[in-house]
Amino acid sequence: MCIAAWIWQSHPVYQLLLLLNRDEYHSRPTKPVEWWGEGEENILGGRDELAGGTWLGCTRDGRLAFLTNVREASPHPNAKSRGELPLRFLENKQSPLACATEIAKEADKYNGFNLVLTDLCSKSMVYISNRPKGEPVIQIVPPGLHVLSNAKLDAPWPKVQRLDKNFGEFLRRHGEGEIPLELMVQELMTNSDKADRALLPDTGCNPDWEYELSPIFVDIDTKLGRYGTRSIAAISVKQCGEVSFHERYIESCMWKEHLIQFGIEKVL
Repeated sequence: MCIAAWIWQSHPVYQLLLLLNRDEYHSRPTKPVEWWGEGEENILGGRDELAGGTWLGCTRDGRLAFLTNVREASPHPNAKSRGELPLRFLENKQSPLACATEIAKEADKYNGFNLVLTDLCSKSMVYISNRPKGEPVIQIVPPGLHVLSNAKLDAPWPKVQRLDKNFGEFLRRHGEGEIPLELMVQELMTNSDKADRALLPDTGCNPDWEYELSPIFVDIDTKLGRYGTRSIAAISVKQCGEVSFHERYIESCMWKEHLIQFGIEKVL
């Protein structure tokens, strides 16, 4: 289901600091974060080998996109794959707003999604969601700290409020200097505390399922196999254009991690 938190245009060192947990069945075939694609369309991100899309990716010319699902009781089994939505932005030259406007025209072909599109060079970030049905929401994301789970941007779910509070405190503790991505991942994205049942959102799903999905870091044994957080990504983009992409991920039942760095080709 995923959860993401980021600080945007509000730090003296970083234009963007982004954290994202990807929740999925552990058996779903997935490629870890790497460069893929050809020529100018080269993308850095993980890949869903089943449907071919991604949940988080960026490019050398400063385009970045990430996705979370909107939790709903009865998703349509024949809907288009949401993982193709970030690619629509990463593989073309449209602005975030123009791309979001195009996606909104066919938003009903997908199950519920939240999508954030960012052009780091033009310092523009746009959020789009296709829920509620028939009323796509497009919003310019203002500077500051934001958290996105499986409802609207900054919706006050317990896990969202917990991560927002913890991230804010983390940033205050570390002041205005550089921040190790591995430390952010460990301190902010591995919290497995479940929410008070009385505070859980009503999404139409089984209350027990809501309870199991209520931590920031999810780990559930189901009849279909292990489900939960199988990768944790942290991205920093310095004001000078230096990008660091750290991923901690499960492969062959073991946690691994790696770091990829590059420079944005355009001046920020």
